[in-house]
Amino acid sequence: MKCLAGSCFASLVLISTSSATLIQVQSDDFTSTPQFSSVRIFDFAIEIAGQLRPGVTYNNPALIGIDYQVRGPLAAGTPSGFSAFNLQRPEAGQTPLTGAEFYGQGSSLIFTLSAAADLSDGFQVTDLEPGTSFVFDGREVNTGRYHPTTFTLNRNGTGIILNSNNSGGVNPQTGREVNVQQGDEFITQLSFDPGLTLAPAPVPEPSSALLLGVAGLLGLRRRR
Repeated sequence: MKCLAGSCFASLVLISTSSATLIQVQSDDFTSTPQFSSVRIFDFAIEIAGQLRPGVTYNNPALIGIDYQVRGPLAAGTPSGFSAFNLQRPEAGQTPLTGAEFYGQGSSLIFTLSAAADLSDGFQVTDLEPGTSFVFDGREVNTGRYHPTTFTLNRNGTGIILNSNNSGGVNPQTGREVNVQQGDEFITQLSFDPGLTLAPAPVPEPSSALLLGVAGLLGLRRRR
């Protein structure tokens, strides 16, 4: 059975790659119009456990990992008093935030897919249920950070990125406890093609024919 591992591994790869959905966007996908401060650079990678399904509301779904960065210059007189910031979650060099870490710090994720959504070509913003939005709220409680971010995309091709209502914990640079409302540090309006793809088409589940093929190889190997 020396060569069985190769056949089994091929099957496992197919099963593994079909068990998660990676939502990934970056600032180059949008036209950014700063409303307060001048934050234009960001990227988000959100890995959700399982494949997305039409007609389902994903309210704090199970997550495999979260990795995002937002940076830019800030207007004078913000609560932080910083001239600029570079928020990385997780911190540079660390592994992505787990779902438990993300939700445990006070963050949330919610979006609803239309029952008519065709996800065979991936998840586009137009697949959202009419009247709903994709809302990533990276709010942090008791971490002492000013700039964890709320990121919202609307089905009509508009959106917004701004600091969340972060609170609690002493910031290491200011020495003060953080208590900010949404938009106290930065607000940037977004526009984009509503057909923007947030996640690629899913990898198909292994078919029964494939599984039978693997089983056949196993049987053939045993007979040898």
